[in-house]
Amino acid sequence: MKNKSVIIFTLVIFSIFASLYFDTFLVKNVSFLRNGVIDYFFLFITFVSSEVIIFFVLTSLFLWRENKRRWIFPLWASLVISAIVTFILKIAVQRERPFQLGIVPLISNLQEASYSVWNFSFPSFQSALVFCAIPILSEQFPKLKKFWIAFAVLVAFSRVYFGVHFFSDVISGGLIGFVIGMIIIKLEKENRFGQRIYEKFFG
Repeated sequence: MKNKSVIIFTLVIFSIFASLYFDTFLVKNVSFLRNGVIDYFFLFITFVSSEVIIFFVLTSLFLWRENKRRWIFPLWASLVISAIVTFILKIAVQRERPFQLGIVPLISNLQEASYSVWNFSFPSFQSALVFCAIPILSEQFPKLKKFWIAFAVLVAFSRVYFGVHFFSDVISGGLIGFVIGMIIIKLEKENRFGQRIYEKFFG
């Protein structure tokens, strides 16, 4: 299992470096897929992957099963830490988005979207957010694992499709979120901080 994880991690790192080389080419070619139906599909994916909805849906999922409630705080920790780490990296790297560089146009539905100056391209915040939940969901709701992975991949791809991120942004964001989720699971198993917090306030 450990060897498998090392191989997967190595492949992801290789993919990040490879995508850095092909980023512009990939973004341009993905933009050729655009049409009205696919646009609306990925706009829907973008909507349901908003921070508020992900936070609400995942929290509700753990509240639904009483024996899973100790994992609410580790889940929140994963989401918050992923957000902080990606924010810091955005400020440090300050990579412009594909549409800001004129590589691809932004679709009309997103013209009014707010992309403030600090909100740079690398890494993808949205990808980190959805991928950080995979380790905890895989552990506690294994039947949802494949569904959530498919959803996370669609979210990541939608960012490239709309020209708001490069492939290297979403792969890096996904890796950051996933690693943070794994670390939080390890800490919870070793220290049971989520259970202690839950028992303190709701026990």
